[in-house]
Amino acid sequence: MSDTHYTENLAMDPSPDPADEFRNWLALPRDVTASILMRLEAFEILTSAQMVCSSWHNLYKDPSMWRAVHMRKPVPLWEFPYDVEKMCRNAVDRSCGQLVHINVENFGTDELLRHIADSSSQLKCLRLVRCYHISDKGLSEVAAKLPLLEELVISYCFLSKEALEAVGRCCSHLKSLKFNSRELWHFKYDEEELAIAIAENMSELRHLQLFGNRLTNDGLQAILDGCPHLESLDLRECFNVSLAGNLGRGCSEQIKDLWRPHDSTDDYDFKYDLRIYIRYFEDLDDFDVYDDPTY
Repeated sequence: MSDTHYTENLAMDPSPDPADEFRNWLALPRDVTASILMRLEAFEILTSAQMVCSSWHNLYKDPSMWRAVHMRKPVPLWEFPYDVEKMCRNAVDRSCGQLVHINVENFGTDELLRHIADSSSQLKCLRLVRCYHISDKGLSEVAAKLPLLEELVISYCFLSKEALEAVGRCCSHLKSLKFNSRELWHFKYDEEELAIAIAENMSELRHLQLFGNRLTNDGLQAILDGCPHLESLDLRECFNVSLAGNLGRGCSEQIKDLWRPHDSTDDYDFKYDLRIYIRYFEDLDDFDVYDDPTY
């Protein structure tokens, strides 16, 4: 290729516009920026994102930005330098009553739950994960303040039939329940009674997950009889249930999406090594948590 031809090609290919390499994110439309920033967890917003610039700071003053609050206390818990419960209250207050979805993970007390319920009459989804200091009494007391609740997730909390009975009685719109207890093999409650509580108080359920539950065929049959509208049922690691014979056929006929006890857990939310759990609660009388020797 001649030098002249090479020079002509360079002239035909202009240099990249610096604007293409360095976008001004502050120039994005407000609704686009809001859509992006709403994907952050509350902890990230309160400790960093809202401090990036005045535009973002002002955007986070809008109550609509706080309609969904995801607050997870990072582990290891003892190294976390913030008062995460105070931060969660702040996030709830910023919603100005518009909160519809809240996720509380690795912390939480009855007092925090009362604050959420008192401030959030529009709440539709409540997700509690490893909230060891939220009690049956605490959840029972606030259930009447959550009349629009449609989805309740309780994963690895020390809650039992008392709380589920109260929720069932007070939250008539409840359509989805996840009650997962795989870590809590030695928490002392009767899971047959829990199944009866679901069957007798949550007849409108469409979706139910009981991962790692110890209910038996009798408890499962009670749920099938008491919850005729069930569309999906997750019984993975419920090893006291046998879906052979009439019970298995009944499940297959009634339930559209059925996960059986030995089905794969690859898509389960909490895939981690249970051996990392410390003996934090050994000195408490009403339950005992320790490493599962099968892991």
